[in-house]
Amino acid sequence: MNSEKCQRIGNGQEEKVKGVLKKSGHAHRKSLNDSLDGELKGFLIDEGQLHTYDDLTKVNPVTPTTVLKCLQARYRAQVFYTHAGCTLVALNPFQPIPGLYTLEVMKQYHCAPQPQESKPHIFIVAEEAYRNVQGQVDPVNQSLVVSGESGAGKTWTSRCLMKYYATVAASSSQMKSQDTVEMIERRVLDSNPIMEAFGNACTLRNSNSSRFGKYIQLQLDRSQLLVGASVQTYLLEKTRVAAQPANERNFHIFYQMTKGASVDQRKDWKIPYDQSFAWLPNAEKALEEDCFNETVEAMLHLGIDTEKQGHIFRILAGLLHLGNITFCTVADESQPCDIKEHSKDCVQDCAGLLDIPVEELQTYLRVQTLRAGNQSVLFRPCSLADCWVRRDCLAKVIYAQLFEWLVMFINDSVCAKKSTWCNFIGLLDVYGFECFQVNSLEQLCINYANEKLQQHFVAHYLKAQQEEYVSEGLEWSFVKYQDNQGCLDLLEGIPTGVFSLLNEECRLNRASDAKQFQGRLEKELSGNSSMSRDKFSKLPHFTVAHYAGKVSYQIEGMMEKNKDPVPPELIHLVQKSQNPLLHQLFADRQAEDQGARGLRQVVTVVSRFKNSLESLMKILHSTTPHYTRCIKPNPECRPLTFRKEEVILQLEACGIVETIHISAAGFPIRIPYRSFLQRYGLLSSLTAVAQGADGNAPLSLDLTLYFPPPT
Repeated sequence: MNSEKCQRIGNGQEEKVKGVLKKSGHAHRKSLNDSLDGELKGFLIDEGQLHTYDDLTKVNPVTPTTVLKCLQARYRAQVFYTHAGCTLVALNPFQPIPGLYTLEVMKQYHCAPQPQESKPHIFIVAEEAYRNVQGQVDPVNQSLVVSGESGAGKTWTSRCLMKYYATVAASSSQMKSQDTVEMIERRVLDSNPIMEAFGNACTLRNSNSSRFGKYIQLQLDRSQLLVGASVQTYLLEKTRVAAQPANERNFHIFYQMTKGASVDQRKDWKIPYDQSFAWLPNAEKALEEDCFNETVEAMLHLGIDTEKQGHIFRILAGLLHLGNITFCTVADESQPCDIKEHSKDCVQDCAGLLDIPVEELQTYLRVQTLRAGNQSVLFRPCSLADCWVRRDCLAKVIYAQLFEWLVMFINDSVCAKKSTWCNFIGLLDVYGFECFQVNSLEQLCINYANEKLQQHFVAHYLKAQQEEYVSEGLEWSFVKYQDNQGCLDLLEGIPTGVFSLLNEECRLNRASDAKQFQGRLEKELSGNSSMSRDKFSKLPHFTVAHYAGKVSYQIEGMMEKNKDPVPPELIHLVQKSQNPLLHQLFADRQAEDQGARGLRQVVTVVSRFKNSLESLMKILHSTTPHYTRCIKPNPECRPLTFRKEEVILQLEACGIVETIHISAAGFPIRIPYRSFLQRYGLLSSLTAVAQGADGNAPLSLDLTLYFPPPT
């Protein structure tokens, strides 16, 4: 493309395109596939060359339309990675691409003198972070933040990053035996299939959707060699165990068991071929993730021997049978509900697999115990609805504890002693922004996490970099961007944010009232423009204007989910289990579940999640971040299908265009003055500058002033 000609035409056409988009409003997205081609031909002279734009800062002018067109051209040419200044944009092809992630490609990027001059790839981001650790660039610790909506490819990207570091940071070790190196690499990589089997599920948007967040720290020694790893997890969607949305599935591990079990295992777990389970919908769907042998092999490599595996799988099988237990009312309301005749065998199978007394299981699913004074215990029959709740609660708490134990076991297996590592590279893979027909507490927490990550990006790059230029007296015109602080104030404000009000409601010893809570939200938060509601809806709800779009949250049931109560008698029941692992999972739960009734300090789901997220953000702020924006090209997850309406919404939501503007106009190299002198002082004759400078003053430098490039 003739860049000078493009510049002349572009300056005149940019306002034209903006005017068209502004005039048409939201409707322009519906007709993008038909109308954009004509609008773009005015300034994109040679559309056949658009796929060669490997960095979107080269696009002129930079508008959502021009960026979209370049990404579409590259996608058609099966080029899935594109630089956008400080960010890497990754488009999901939704099919395997041979030769894109091979060992030879890893070596190519790892050995390149200047990786940034190579074709855009996730390995460039990985290598840049690794070289920062090697160069001890402050801050030395690195974080790779992989973001995007559900189905955009975050989990796959995190897999590629782990494989890259397990390869380049272990293969050249001269200090350890090759067997030790291979063991470390194998264990780090084997944590992935286990975490995905127990924490991922098939959803409407993604066949391998992470239903929890994770931050993996790859630990490096002084020679920048991989010596271990640790995993931190956030907000497992444990409700999925007992309730799967329409056309979605439960966690992968259940399907792996029922499809991959041997004849002897089926007999032991009481799951014959013709057995169906209420909590295993869409079991006929065949997925790549239904790989039981791979999960078992990974467990063995991490040290989960056959005996422990037996305990794990019997617990999981017991949960499947628990889901088949159903109840019915009786004529005498003073008596407990009945267990339906056809599911009485399921009670026997569940109790046998969990190794708990069958009589007590039958009782505590239908009867609540109340303490009167210090000695006597009263039994109160539960309503039919409460019986279903207690059954589901037992399943959720067991699965959550088992998942937590697995994470601890993985950490014990792969985490190095503190004395053997000094730096780390962190990989953050969290659930993507979600908006469904019905959204509740899970989606509120998930979208809050995405808001915090977007704020981190805004604060670290869009805001901080521009403010630094101004503070140093450099000529700079501010690039406007979407600041989501108002939304965060709405959610986490104290004492009148959504979370604070929700927690306060949960600490009161009274029945939850959704309409009353909606009225309180409107009264306390009416001044925040990020909150609204649909006045024509009869269901209690509130709507939050997130950075990625508006989401309406259903209030009914939200308070109960936040309190996450576990009946004490169910905890006592599983503590009696003869399954040594199940007994171990609940050995320390006694004090937690025997609190007094009435006003008390309740540790809610929101409080735990908010605290863990704040801890994560502190880690991210103490590291050098590297951003990868995964983009979902179409909502149906069809291979090599690019829908402009879907993509442009994601580009606008995450601030890609603003990022490109700042990257194109900003200084390409920014080094603190003291570090610059330490590295390059001997090469420069400008000693007067060095002698008169404040060693503590940060300075943005264009190094071409000191070291002109060759002509």
